[in-house]
Amino acid sequence: MGRYIVLLMGLAIVAFAAKYALTGGKAEVGEHTEPRRQLDNVRDSTKKFEKDAQKAADEMAKKAEPQ
Repeated sequence: MGRYIVLLMGLAIVAFAAKYALTGGKAEVGEHTEPRRQLDNVRDSTKKFEKDAQKAADEMAKKAEPQ
């Protein structure tokens, strides 16, 4: 019985250590880790770039239309 308790406690410690290592120990409920924030910033920049590129393509298409 004692072996199972020690095994269970060991697994709990390993799980806590893995969570701490993956989150950097700073993430609270609702907060994102630094890599997650960086990825979100890249996604936002990509969306803005795509929107600007589409706007430029639409303007070029308008200019190319015969009048």
